[in-house]
Amino acid sequence: MANADGAILLSPVMDGISFMIGGYVYKYLFFLTASAIPATAFAQSPSEQALAEIVERQDAEASDAPILATAAAVPPRAPSVITVTANGLGTDLRNTGQSVTVIDRAEIEAVQGADPARALNRVPGLSLSRSGGVGRVTSVNLRGASSDQLLVLIDGVRVADQASPAGGFDFGNLLLGTAGKIDVLRGSNSTIWGSEAVGGVIDVSTRTERGMSGSVEFGARDTLFASAAAGAGNDAVFFGLTGSWYETDGFSAAASGTEADGAQQFALGTTAFVNLTPSLELFAHGNFAEGEVEIDGFPAPTFVLADTEDTQKTTRYWGDVGLAYYGNDLTLRAAYSRSDTERVNRNGAGNETFASDGASQRLSLRGEYRVLGGLSLAFGGDHEWTEFETSFDTAAETEISGAYAQLGWVMGRLAAHAGGRVDDHEQFGTHVSFGGDVSYGFGRDWRVRASVGEGFKAPTLYQLLSFYGNTALEPEESTSYDLGIEKGQRGAGLHLALTGFRRDSDNLIGFGFTAGRPFGVYLNTARARAQGIEAEAGFDLARGLRIAGIYSYVDAEDRSSGLELARRPDHFGTIYADWASDFGLGLGADLRIVGPSWDNAANTNRLDGYELLDLRASFGIGDNLELFGRVENVFDTDYQTVVGYGTAGRSVFGGIRATM
Repeated sequence: MANADGAILLSPVMDGISFMIGGYVYKYLFFLTASAIPATAFAQSPSEQALAEIVERQDAEASDAPILATAAAVPPRAPSVITVTANGLGTDLRNTGQSVTVIDRAEIEAVQGADPARALNRVPGLSLSRSGGVGRVTSVNLRGASSDQLLVLIDGVRVADQASPAGGFDFGNLLLGTAGKIDVLRGSNSTIWGSEAVGGVIDVSTRTERGMSGSVEFGARDTLFASAAAGAGNDAVFFGLTGSWYETDGFSAAASGTEADGAQQFALGTTAFVNLTPSLELFAHGNFAEGEVEIDGFPAPTFVLADTEDTQKTTRYWGDVGLAYYGNDLTLRAAYSRSDTERVNRNGAGNETFASDGASQRLSLRGEYRVLGGLSLAFGGDHEWTEFETSFDTAAETEISGAYAQLGWVMGRLAAHAGGRVDDHEQFGTHVSFGGDVSYGFGRDWRVRASVGEGFKAPTLYQLLSFYGNTALEPEESTSYDLGIEKGQRGAGLHLALTGFRRDSDNLIGFGFTAGRPFGVYLNTARARAQGIEAEAGFDLARGLRIAGIYSYVDAEDRSSGLELARRPDHFGTIYADWASDFGLGLGADLRIVGPSWDNAANTNRLDGYELLDLRASFGIGDNLELFGRVENVFDTDYQTVVGYGTAGRSVFGGIRATM
């Protein structure tokens, strides 16, 4: 893939190899003995079973008419890995040219703990920054795109905070206790998803398992994390309940502070499916989460970050209800969903200093019609109402409607898709998006893939209608491209992948001043470009022993100023290894390496690079009980991901997991 000057992106690859090897890996190599923790058997919901059966049937039908290869030349395929992020309904990862990573519940349990960063650090192109400890404001950058440029879904429901200025999702409000699977699509995809899918899509699915399971762990800073799940049903009906509790005394959010800042969070989720007929399903999801964190502020008279006794309480509700139809040639899914985020900040005296409430409601229909053989038509439409209110802004609302269509063709080992979307927004009017992808398999489980996609993000209610709002704002826009080659699937005995990408963004919304708005106003002023390379590798070295890793080079630049985008390291990666014995013992290690970056848009405050080593262990007792523990930040590295905010030192945790 070429850079802006047409030069091949070869030098960054060599720099990255040097970055990952020189000085860092050798330092920790002997620690990378690792583990595979035995996985709990997780049940598929009726809808997941139906989707899997449809995908397998489509693969079989498409394979009956191979293209560019004879039927005898096509080796047997491994079991399908289904993702919803590529087409909105569900497709085999090998039948899309888009870059997607899927992390299942077994891997979530293997990394241990509540912190989503422990799992997300295994996704290529993804880096995080956090203002203190677990539970505090956490931002995800995906291929250089910030959290507010990512579409975040939980059980298919959009969960962005409609009252926040940029309208993003705070990943500090996501803990891993109730998560069953995490899908991450890297690249613009507004053709399928509409607004917000500028940098990618992250979809978190709630656990659905029959029987009961639970875990509890305790460790550093009096941290307690407990989670449980229960489910009952059969192929026709299922009801599941999940819950988690997290609390910690914490450490000072301000790196210069001495007062510990605690946090606590409770989450509860329900999932229900009922097959009304063999082809028609009624489904519903309901979720509640409430958390409170102690935060540090900028007190007078110096107005610099320091210890304060302020708190922030966040309460979230979200869920959906709908019908799904799974026929031989037609799949339909219709739903109503709602998401609500309420925040209240208080000072040390308990007085409210700020409050906000943002909500969205959405009606949606998605479908796929299998026209003939491997030819299909995906289609859908939606209408969304959003509203917000804060302590300083009166209630306001807006709405947007959209419709899309996408042709797909799967024939033998070739899969291709192309489509378009039209959206109509109450404020800025009509927007059109296009996208396409292609994937071709060859040899023994090799494939090449490519995609191009357009993304857009509607201005938030705060940017449009607050005191600083501007009703003339246009949507932010992006076009992304990627090209990759891959062998095997993630988690296979041998997995290799190399992807080059580029995304150009225009009309980015920033804060500025005009003659008529002396206190400031939101304007479409900025442009950005992010380009780079992602590499993945995984090997089964011996019986029970696996080593894997990712490396990302991301060159993210503000094209208006020529400076680097803040908190986007050029180089970062993770190496992890797992070993499982025949007698129940598992050992594991994770090494995260992050290069330096700038903390601010002016590129004046530097964040140093760092390396973090975590060690894990587990021991199974019979079929239903497991002891586990880990040491995070083994070498007590002092580092920051946001200038002025502290991070955890060496930390030890241990716990027990049981299934029934």
